[in-house]
Amino acid sequence: MFNRLNATRASLSFVAATMLCSTAFAWEPTKAVEMVLPSGSGSGTDQMARLMSSIVVKHSLANKPYIVTPKGGAGGAEGFIDLKTSPGNPNKILISASHMYMLPLTANVPFTWKDMTPVANLVMDEFVLWVNAASPYKTAAELLAAAKAKPGEIRAGGAGSKREDNLLFAAIEQAAGVKFNYIPYKGGGDVATQLVGNHIDVSVNNPVEAVSQWRAGQLRPLCVFDDKPMAQTDKVTATESWSSIPTCKSVGLNVTYLMQRSVFLPSGVKPDQVAYYVDQMKKIVATPEWKEFSNRNAFKDALLTGPALQKFLQTDADMHYDLLKKAGFLAAPQ
Repeated sequence: MFNRLNATRASLSFVAATMLCSTAFAWEPTKAVEMVLPSGSGSGTDQMARLMSSIVVKHSLANKPYIVTPKGGAGGAEGFIDLKTSPGNPNKILISASHMYMLPLTANVPFTWKDMTPVANLVMDEFVLWVNAASPYKTAAELLAAAKAKPGEIRAGGAGSKREDNLLFAAIEQAAGVKFNYIPYKGGGDVATQLVGNHIDVSVNNPVEAVSQWRAGQLRPLCVFDDKPMAQTDKVTATESWSSIPTCKSVGLNVTYLMQRSVFLPSGVKPDQVAYYVDQMKKIVATPEWKEFSNRNAFKDALLTGPALQKFLQTDADMHYDLLKKAGFLAAPQ
């Protein structure tokens, strides 16, 4: 308790010092900042955005509030098109996940990630293979053996069609030589509910979307799609932490996949407006509230801005194109 308390005080002192020494910006928002989410309420993106909004208020990081606006229609296209049709508007930001690469390629949506102005990548989000806690499958190998024995009968639930979850299940099918019955839902919150209710047999939800059900003893993690175990060692259940979950590669499923969570402005904004939001994001991720949220939900630290961010986004976009092509998800040109 003493160490935790001192760590919290140190974090607060650091934040206070950062705020006092922050750069004076020539531009600041003139009205409430709209945080557009290309996803539904209750999703991991929604949870993250609402925390960011509360942090801005609690620590007085801005002179205007941040208002969360979910626009998940058409698989998230509603949110992306909203930003594309708001050029030069510095009072609107978008919190994105990796489906920003996918929609233009799988559904011919008239939008690409280059129609936006990158601000920062905040973290990388892990994917975990989940089953119901009462499932007969105790390991990934047992699940895959069942899927191989019963092609198309194991029900796999995911957020959306031809999005991250669907793409990951396609990669699993290719790597393991199995076939699932993929069922799309509106978001990760819905997927977790369906898995708890035994309406599906398996999911690949992000930690933030399933941690409550794991802690409650309703879900069981089988493996994480990363090259090494997650770093978080605090107990989530009475006996397990995120670091307790084996990597899928270590149990014979040679698939890795992480999802970026980035912040964008519309096109046509000015450099000083971008600089303002870069500073905001750096302050947000330095707060103890963010650090607690990140640790609890097993995010991987990956704050990127400027040229490093641009390079990462292009590399990530190229990787997603290759994955979509292998999965057969690319739409026919129109």
